[in-house]
Formats: sequence, C-alpha cells, structure tokens
Amino acid sequence: MEYEQEFVLVSPATVAGEQFMQLLKVKKIPFAVIVNSQADQLRYQKMGIEHVLVIDTQRQELWRIPELKIGKIYLFERSLPLCCRYIQICRTWSSQQLYVITEGNQSRLIYRGLGADYIIHTNGSSASFLL
Repeated sequence: MEYEQEFVLVSPATVAGEQFMQLLKVKKIPFAVIVNSQADQLRYQKMGIEHVLVIDTQRQELWRIPELKIGKIYLFERSLPLCCRYIQICRTWSSQQLYVITEGNQSRLIYRGLGADYIIHTNGSSASFLL
C-alpha cells in the first residue's frame, strides 16, 4: 500500500525531538517516526503515533524504502554513530531537505558529508522554530 500524501520523517531521540513530534501531531502534519528498537516502537505506538518505522541499523541488507512518501527529514541527534546511520539510511528516501538537530558542534562536517542539508545547533529543548 503506497501513500500519496507526503510524510515528515522524525527521529525523536531527544526531548526537543519528542516535543517537535507532538507539535506535528497538534498541527495535523502527517509524520512518521524512525526508531531502531522494538521497545521504542512500542513506546511511540502507545503514545498514539500511527507510523513508526523500525530499522535494523546494523544490517544494511534489511534497509527498505518505506511505503510512505517521505518529504522533509528531521533527525534529532542522541549519538553521532546512530545519527550518521540514519542519514545513510534515509537520505535516499527523499529529495527534500534533511535536517540534523544537534547540541554538539564537532559533527557538522561529518553530517554534511553524509548528505544532511542543514545542521542546526541548539541547546534548548524546543524545536518549534523548525516549522
């Protein structure tokens, strides 16, 4: 089943990411969440998130393009390796902008080299300015 409407993809790995996800929900902007564990999948499903994409970040042969039409991508960095892996996985899913939201500033060139369009540095817990 292919979806015609475009979905924002979010990796809500931080407090700001979770607040951003809730903002999308309130504004009725269609979105999907990307996670790498069954525990996170269950957690977000219990929160009422309809589209949760579970990716095995260690096994590249299992990476599949989702049935959802992916638009903008917002990756909230919790760890450098995981964020890098998410960029590698989902950069091919969309031709639109891929944002990395980070509290660090040493990873900018790495993320840009992997295909991130924008690296946004924040030390706050709100990311509502992204919309």
